[in-house]
Amino acid sequence: MPKGHATAEGTERYSNRFPKLRAAGHFRRPEHVTGASHLWLSSIGLGTYLGEPDDATDQAYVEATVTALRSGINLLDTAINYRHQRSERNIGSALSQLLRAGELNRDEVFVCTKAGYLSLDGVMPEDPRGYFAREYIEPGILDPKQLAGGMHCMAPAYLENQIERSRRNLGVETIDLFYIHNPESQLSEVSREIFHQRLQQAFVMLEEQVKVGKLRYYGLATWNGFRAVEDAREHINLFDVVKLAQEAGGDDHHFRFIQLPFNLAMTEAYA
Repeated sequence: MPKGHATAEGTERYSNRFPKLRAAGHFRRPEHVTGASHLWLSSIGLGTYLGEPDDATDQAYVEATVTALRSGINLLDTAINYRHQRSERNIGSALSQLLRAGELNRDEVFVCTKAGYLSLDGVMPEDPRGYFAREYIEPGILDPKQLAGGMHCMAPAYLENQIERSRRNLGVETIDLFYIHNPESQLSEVSREIFHQRLQQAFVMLEEQVKVGKLRYYGLATWNGFRAVEDAREHINLFDVVKLAQEAGGDDHHFRFIQLPFNLAMTEAYA
């Protein structure tokens, strides 16, 4: 695995290879993000959610990722459950190709991934329940009582397991940004008090992952959580989340990013 992570020097070096894009303001620093305001990141990133879990889509994703990195996009977003881990592996293949060729350095690209949903391994098994039992429940990685909706878990042991798999899939020693994926899914089955307890326990583990160099930052990737009105069951209060991060990691905690939809049909992030 290549060591390192996105740095100020590396991302600026990358942006300087695209002078026209830089002059047009394509590369920006997240100046409002404490601890990450020094990074030069492309104003658009590459997502890897859609597509069939097949070889043809794999090849298309590898080619698209290589093209994106050669064209001025240094922000990559994926998740371990996307296409049954294949999207992460496709990004890993593209990164490996460019790193070996000397076209890219690890410190030039910002790699984001997510976990929380149960993840399969490449294909849909004939017996998904049996697969999850053998892979996660029987080894003690996951307690069925920790599942929400039969498919979502943010228990520390499970998330730590997923981080290890993601590092292997992506072929990187350090993941720049790890999101807990749609944590509001938990609120359909547990109280807000239990939800906060689970989130705080996850944050403690994620702070440890930062300390040992497996992550740089962590955050929450949501669909409804930060868009829902305050009295909605799925609503997540960002102030509460920051307080939990402070309890887990002190004032220098590494909870630095959130993700939510923002488009013409979903404008809540602007408000």
